[in-house]
Amino acid sequence: MIRFAIIGHVARTSSDFSLTDLPGGAGRMDLLCRCVSASLFLSHGIRKNTLCYLILLGEPDAPKTILFDGSRVHHLSPDERNIASHIQKALRIPCGAIFRESGQGITVRRGGLEKLLAEYRFCVLDEGGRDIRREDTLAGCENYLLSDHGNFTPDEADAIAGAACIPLSLGPRVLHADHAIVLVHNERDRAEVLFG
Repeated sequence: MIRFAIIGHVARTSSDFSLTDLPGGAGRMDLLCRCVSASLFLSHGIRKNTLCYLILLGEPDAPKTILFDGSRVHHLSPDERNIASHIQKALRIPCGAIFRESGQGITVRRGGLEKLLAEYRFCVLDEGGRDIRREDTLAGCENYLLSDHGNFTPDEADAIAGAACIPLSLGPRVLHADHAIVLVHNERDRAEVLFG
């Protein structure tokens, strides 16, 4: 199973946002929706082996994590508005420390980065990391952590360092999070074909 976790530093943690103002009133939810789309969708299908975690840190009830499971989701389209409507639905239900289902393949819980780092070891996408195209770089790396349009905060950077996350680079330039996800999938797809 491949996991992508994206931190949404200002993403709303309640459902009181408009689907017509995802960049503003929803706290850059547009960017997180694009990350879900990049994580799960192929041209004519869904990547069944992929999970996408959205770590929401905005007002009023942070942190919350929403999980999209590619092996189980139904009625999900790749457009931002459809994905945002599923996020809204997830944020409407009461949740606790354990994931609670809001729709088929979509779950929500309380907790954020620290909880996820305690559960899985991540590779962090960072232009200063080891080149993803170097031989054996992808071996054993199935979990990827990204930030939204902002950098990791000092506390997040400390938690990442404390969890011994592996820094990986997709190249010398800073990319949008959703573009980085597409490139990771592409590198993994190519490696699977070339090396089995």
